[in-house]
Amino acid sequence: MESSSSSIAANSLYYWNYFNLFLLRPILAISFALFFILLGWFLAWKLVLVHVPLIQEIFGMRKKPVNSKPPLRRRFSRFYKGINATNSASDW
Repeated sequence: MESSSSSIAANSLYYWNYFNLFLLRPILAISFALFFILLGWFLAWKLVLVHVPLIQEIFGMRKKPVNSKPPLRRRFSRFYKGINATNSASDW
């Protein structure tokens, strides 16, 4: 009788090892890898991708208002406007 009960215990341990090896370990490994992939995607989304204008446009996210540039914003535009003003004044 003792040999049959020990064989049943050994047999159930044998099935548990196969269950662990072929079903439980792959599921845990895949879920572990997916967790890190999703964590990386979430961090990339929150830290970088939210600020990309193309992503903002695709997902309809609020963009910062674009300020219009003043007409005389640089030295060259002021210089050429001054030249044009003197040329038109000298034509008179």
